[in-house]
Amino acid sequence: MNDCIVIIPTYNEIENIESIIRSVLSQHKPFHILIIDDNSPDHTADKVIKLQEEFSGQLFLEQRKEKAGLGTAYVHGFKWALAKKYEYIFEMDADFSHNPNDLEKLYNACHFGNADLAIGSRYVTGVNVVNWPLSRVLMSYFASVYVRIITGMKIHDATAGFVCFKRKVLEEMNLDKIKFVGYAFQIEMKYRTYCKKFNITEVPIIFTDRTKGVSKMSNSIIVEAVWGVIALRLKKLINTL
Repeated sequence: MNDCIVIIPTYNEIENIESIIRSVLSQHKPFHILIIDDNSPDHTADKVIKLQEEFSGQLFLEQRKEKAGLGTAYVHGFKWALAKKYEYIFEMDADFSHNPNDLEKLYNACHFGNADLAIGSRYVTGVNVVNWPLSRVLMSYFASVYVRIITGMKIHDATAGFVCFKRKVLEEMNLDKIKFVGYAFQIEMKYRTYCKKFNITEVPIIFTDRTKGVSKMSNSIIVEAVWGVIALRLKKLINTL
């Protein structure tokens, strides 16, 4: 059985979905893909179902009834992947902001290196972001600085959404306690990993903003992250994390 599963949440990604699936499945290192679709009105799931005929046993789909947020989609995917006995569980966006060619770098950091969590980092070797406006680069960069100050984690890209977990990390977590949706979800997963003293490695990547489709970023996601970091730290201090 393949030991690697790439979880890709989708909502209205019809313009990207076929290309990202083909790109991931054409890598030298074999990967499986799990798409978590939140009932996309543009029929993203229908395209995945059609592609399953071509990629039987490699491409899987979980359909949810409504748009319920990135964090809950990943938690759904984590539980599915653990039940299927995958050893390396990846998070990845559908819009090519994460280059499928970098998947093997994250895998190598966990399989051959000592990482329990490998992060595809935009900031560990400077600022490696393409096509973002300066305002968004600064917001993202200083969000990670803010997280480091509050939590004490020595991570340069705390909001990164391109990662690889060893299964033992997710097995150690109570996934039902994870409720955050956007940036805060990504921060929480790293902080819980850090608090359990697993090894975390940042692997430099180049992040390229989407050229097709629409970003799901919103003000509520930003606010959640700002207050969510404080909430996480307080929970850790009172031993309720």
